[in-house]
Amino acid sequence: MVEIERKFLVTSDSFKEESFAQNRIKQGYLSSIPERTVRVRVKGNKGFLTIKGLSSESGMSRFEWEKEIPVDEADKLLLLCESGVIDKTRFEVKTGSHIIEIDEFYGENEGLIMAEIELKSETESFEKPIWLGQEVTNDKRYYNAYLSNNPFKNW
Repeated sequence: MVEIERKFLVTSDSFKEESFAQNRIKQGYLSSIPERTVRVRVKGNKGFLTIKGLSSESGMSRFEWEKEIPVDEADKLLLLCESGVIDKTRFEVKTGSHIIEIDEFYGENEGLIMAEIELKSETESFEKPIWLGQEVTNDKRYYNAYLSNNPFKNW
């Protein structure tokens, strides 16, 4: 139940040609405090409730618990969330033995495109596509919970 993840900015939209899947995502936060974020997400026709703990010092690891819930319940929970619902499309790209998830943001976060890769350890290596830019793993501004309260357009 520990998530190990690295985040990167994306330098071009060429990842779209390599994508094998994409889903529209809307998500909000019942709690956006770093010690325990509670997220509600609608991804395609599925709903999810996710709880995340505080990130490690490196920013790569943190506790994560996620449960699929009926999409109609997720839609109702989104109405209870803090202001600043995140709207994005997630593209999935296979690189080597890994899947990179690329989020293209809309609304208040328009212009931000960010990639995430989940790893088995903080030191695990992976193939980096040419469009993978600056690493922002330990920059809390790029956490979705932060973006919901401090949109990219205001930076």
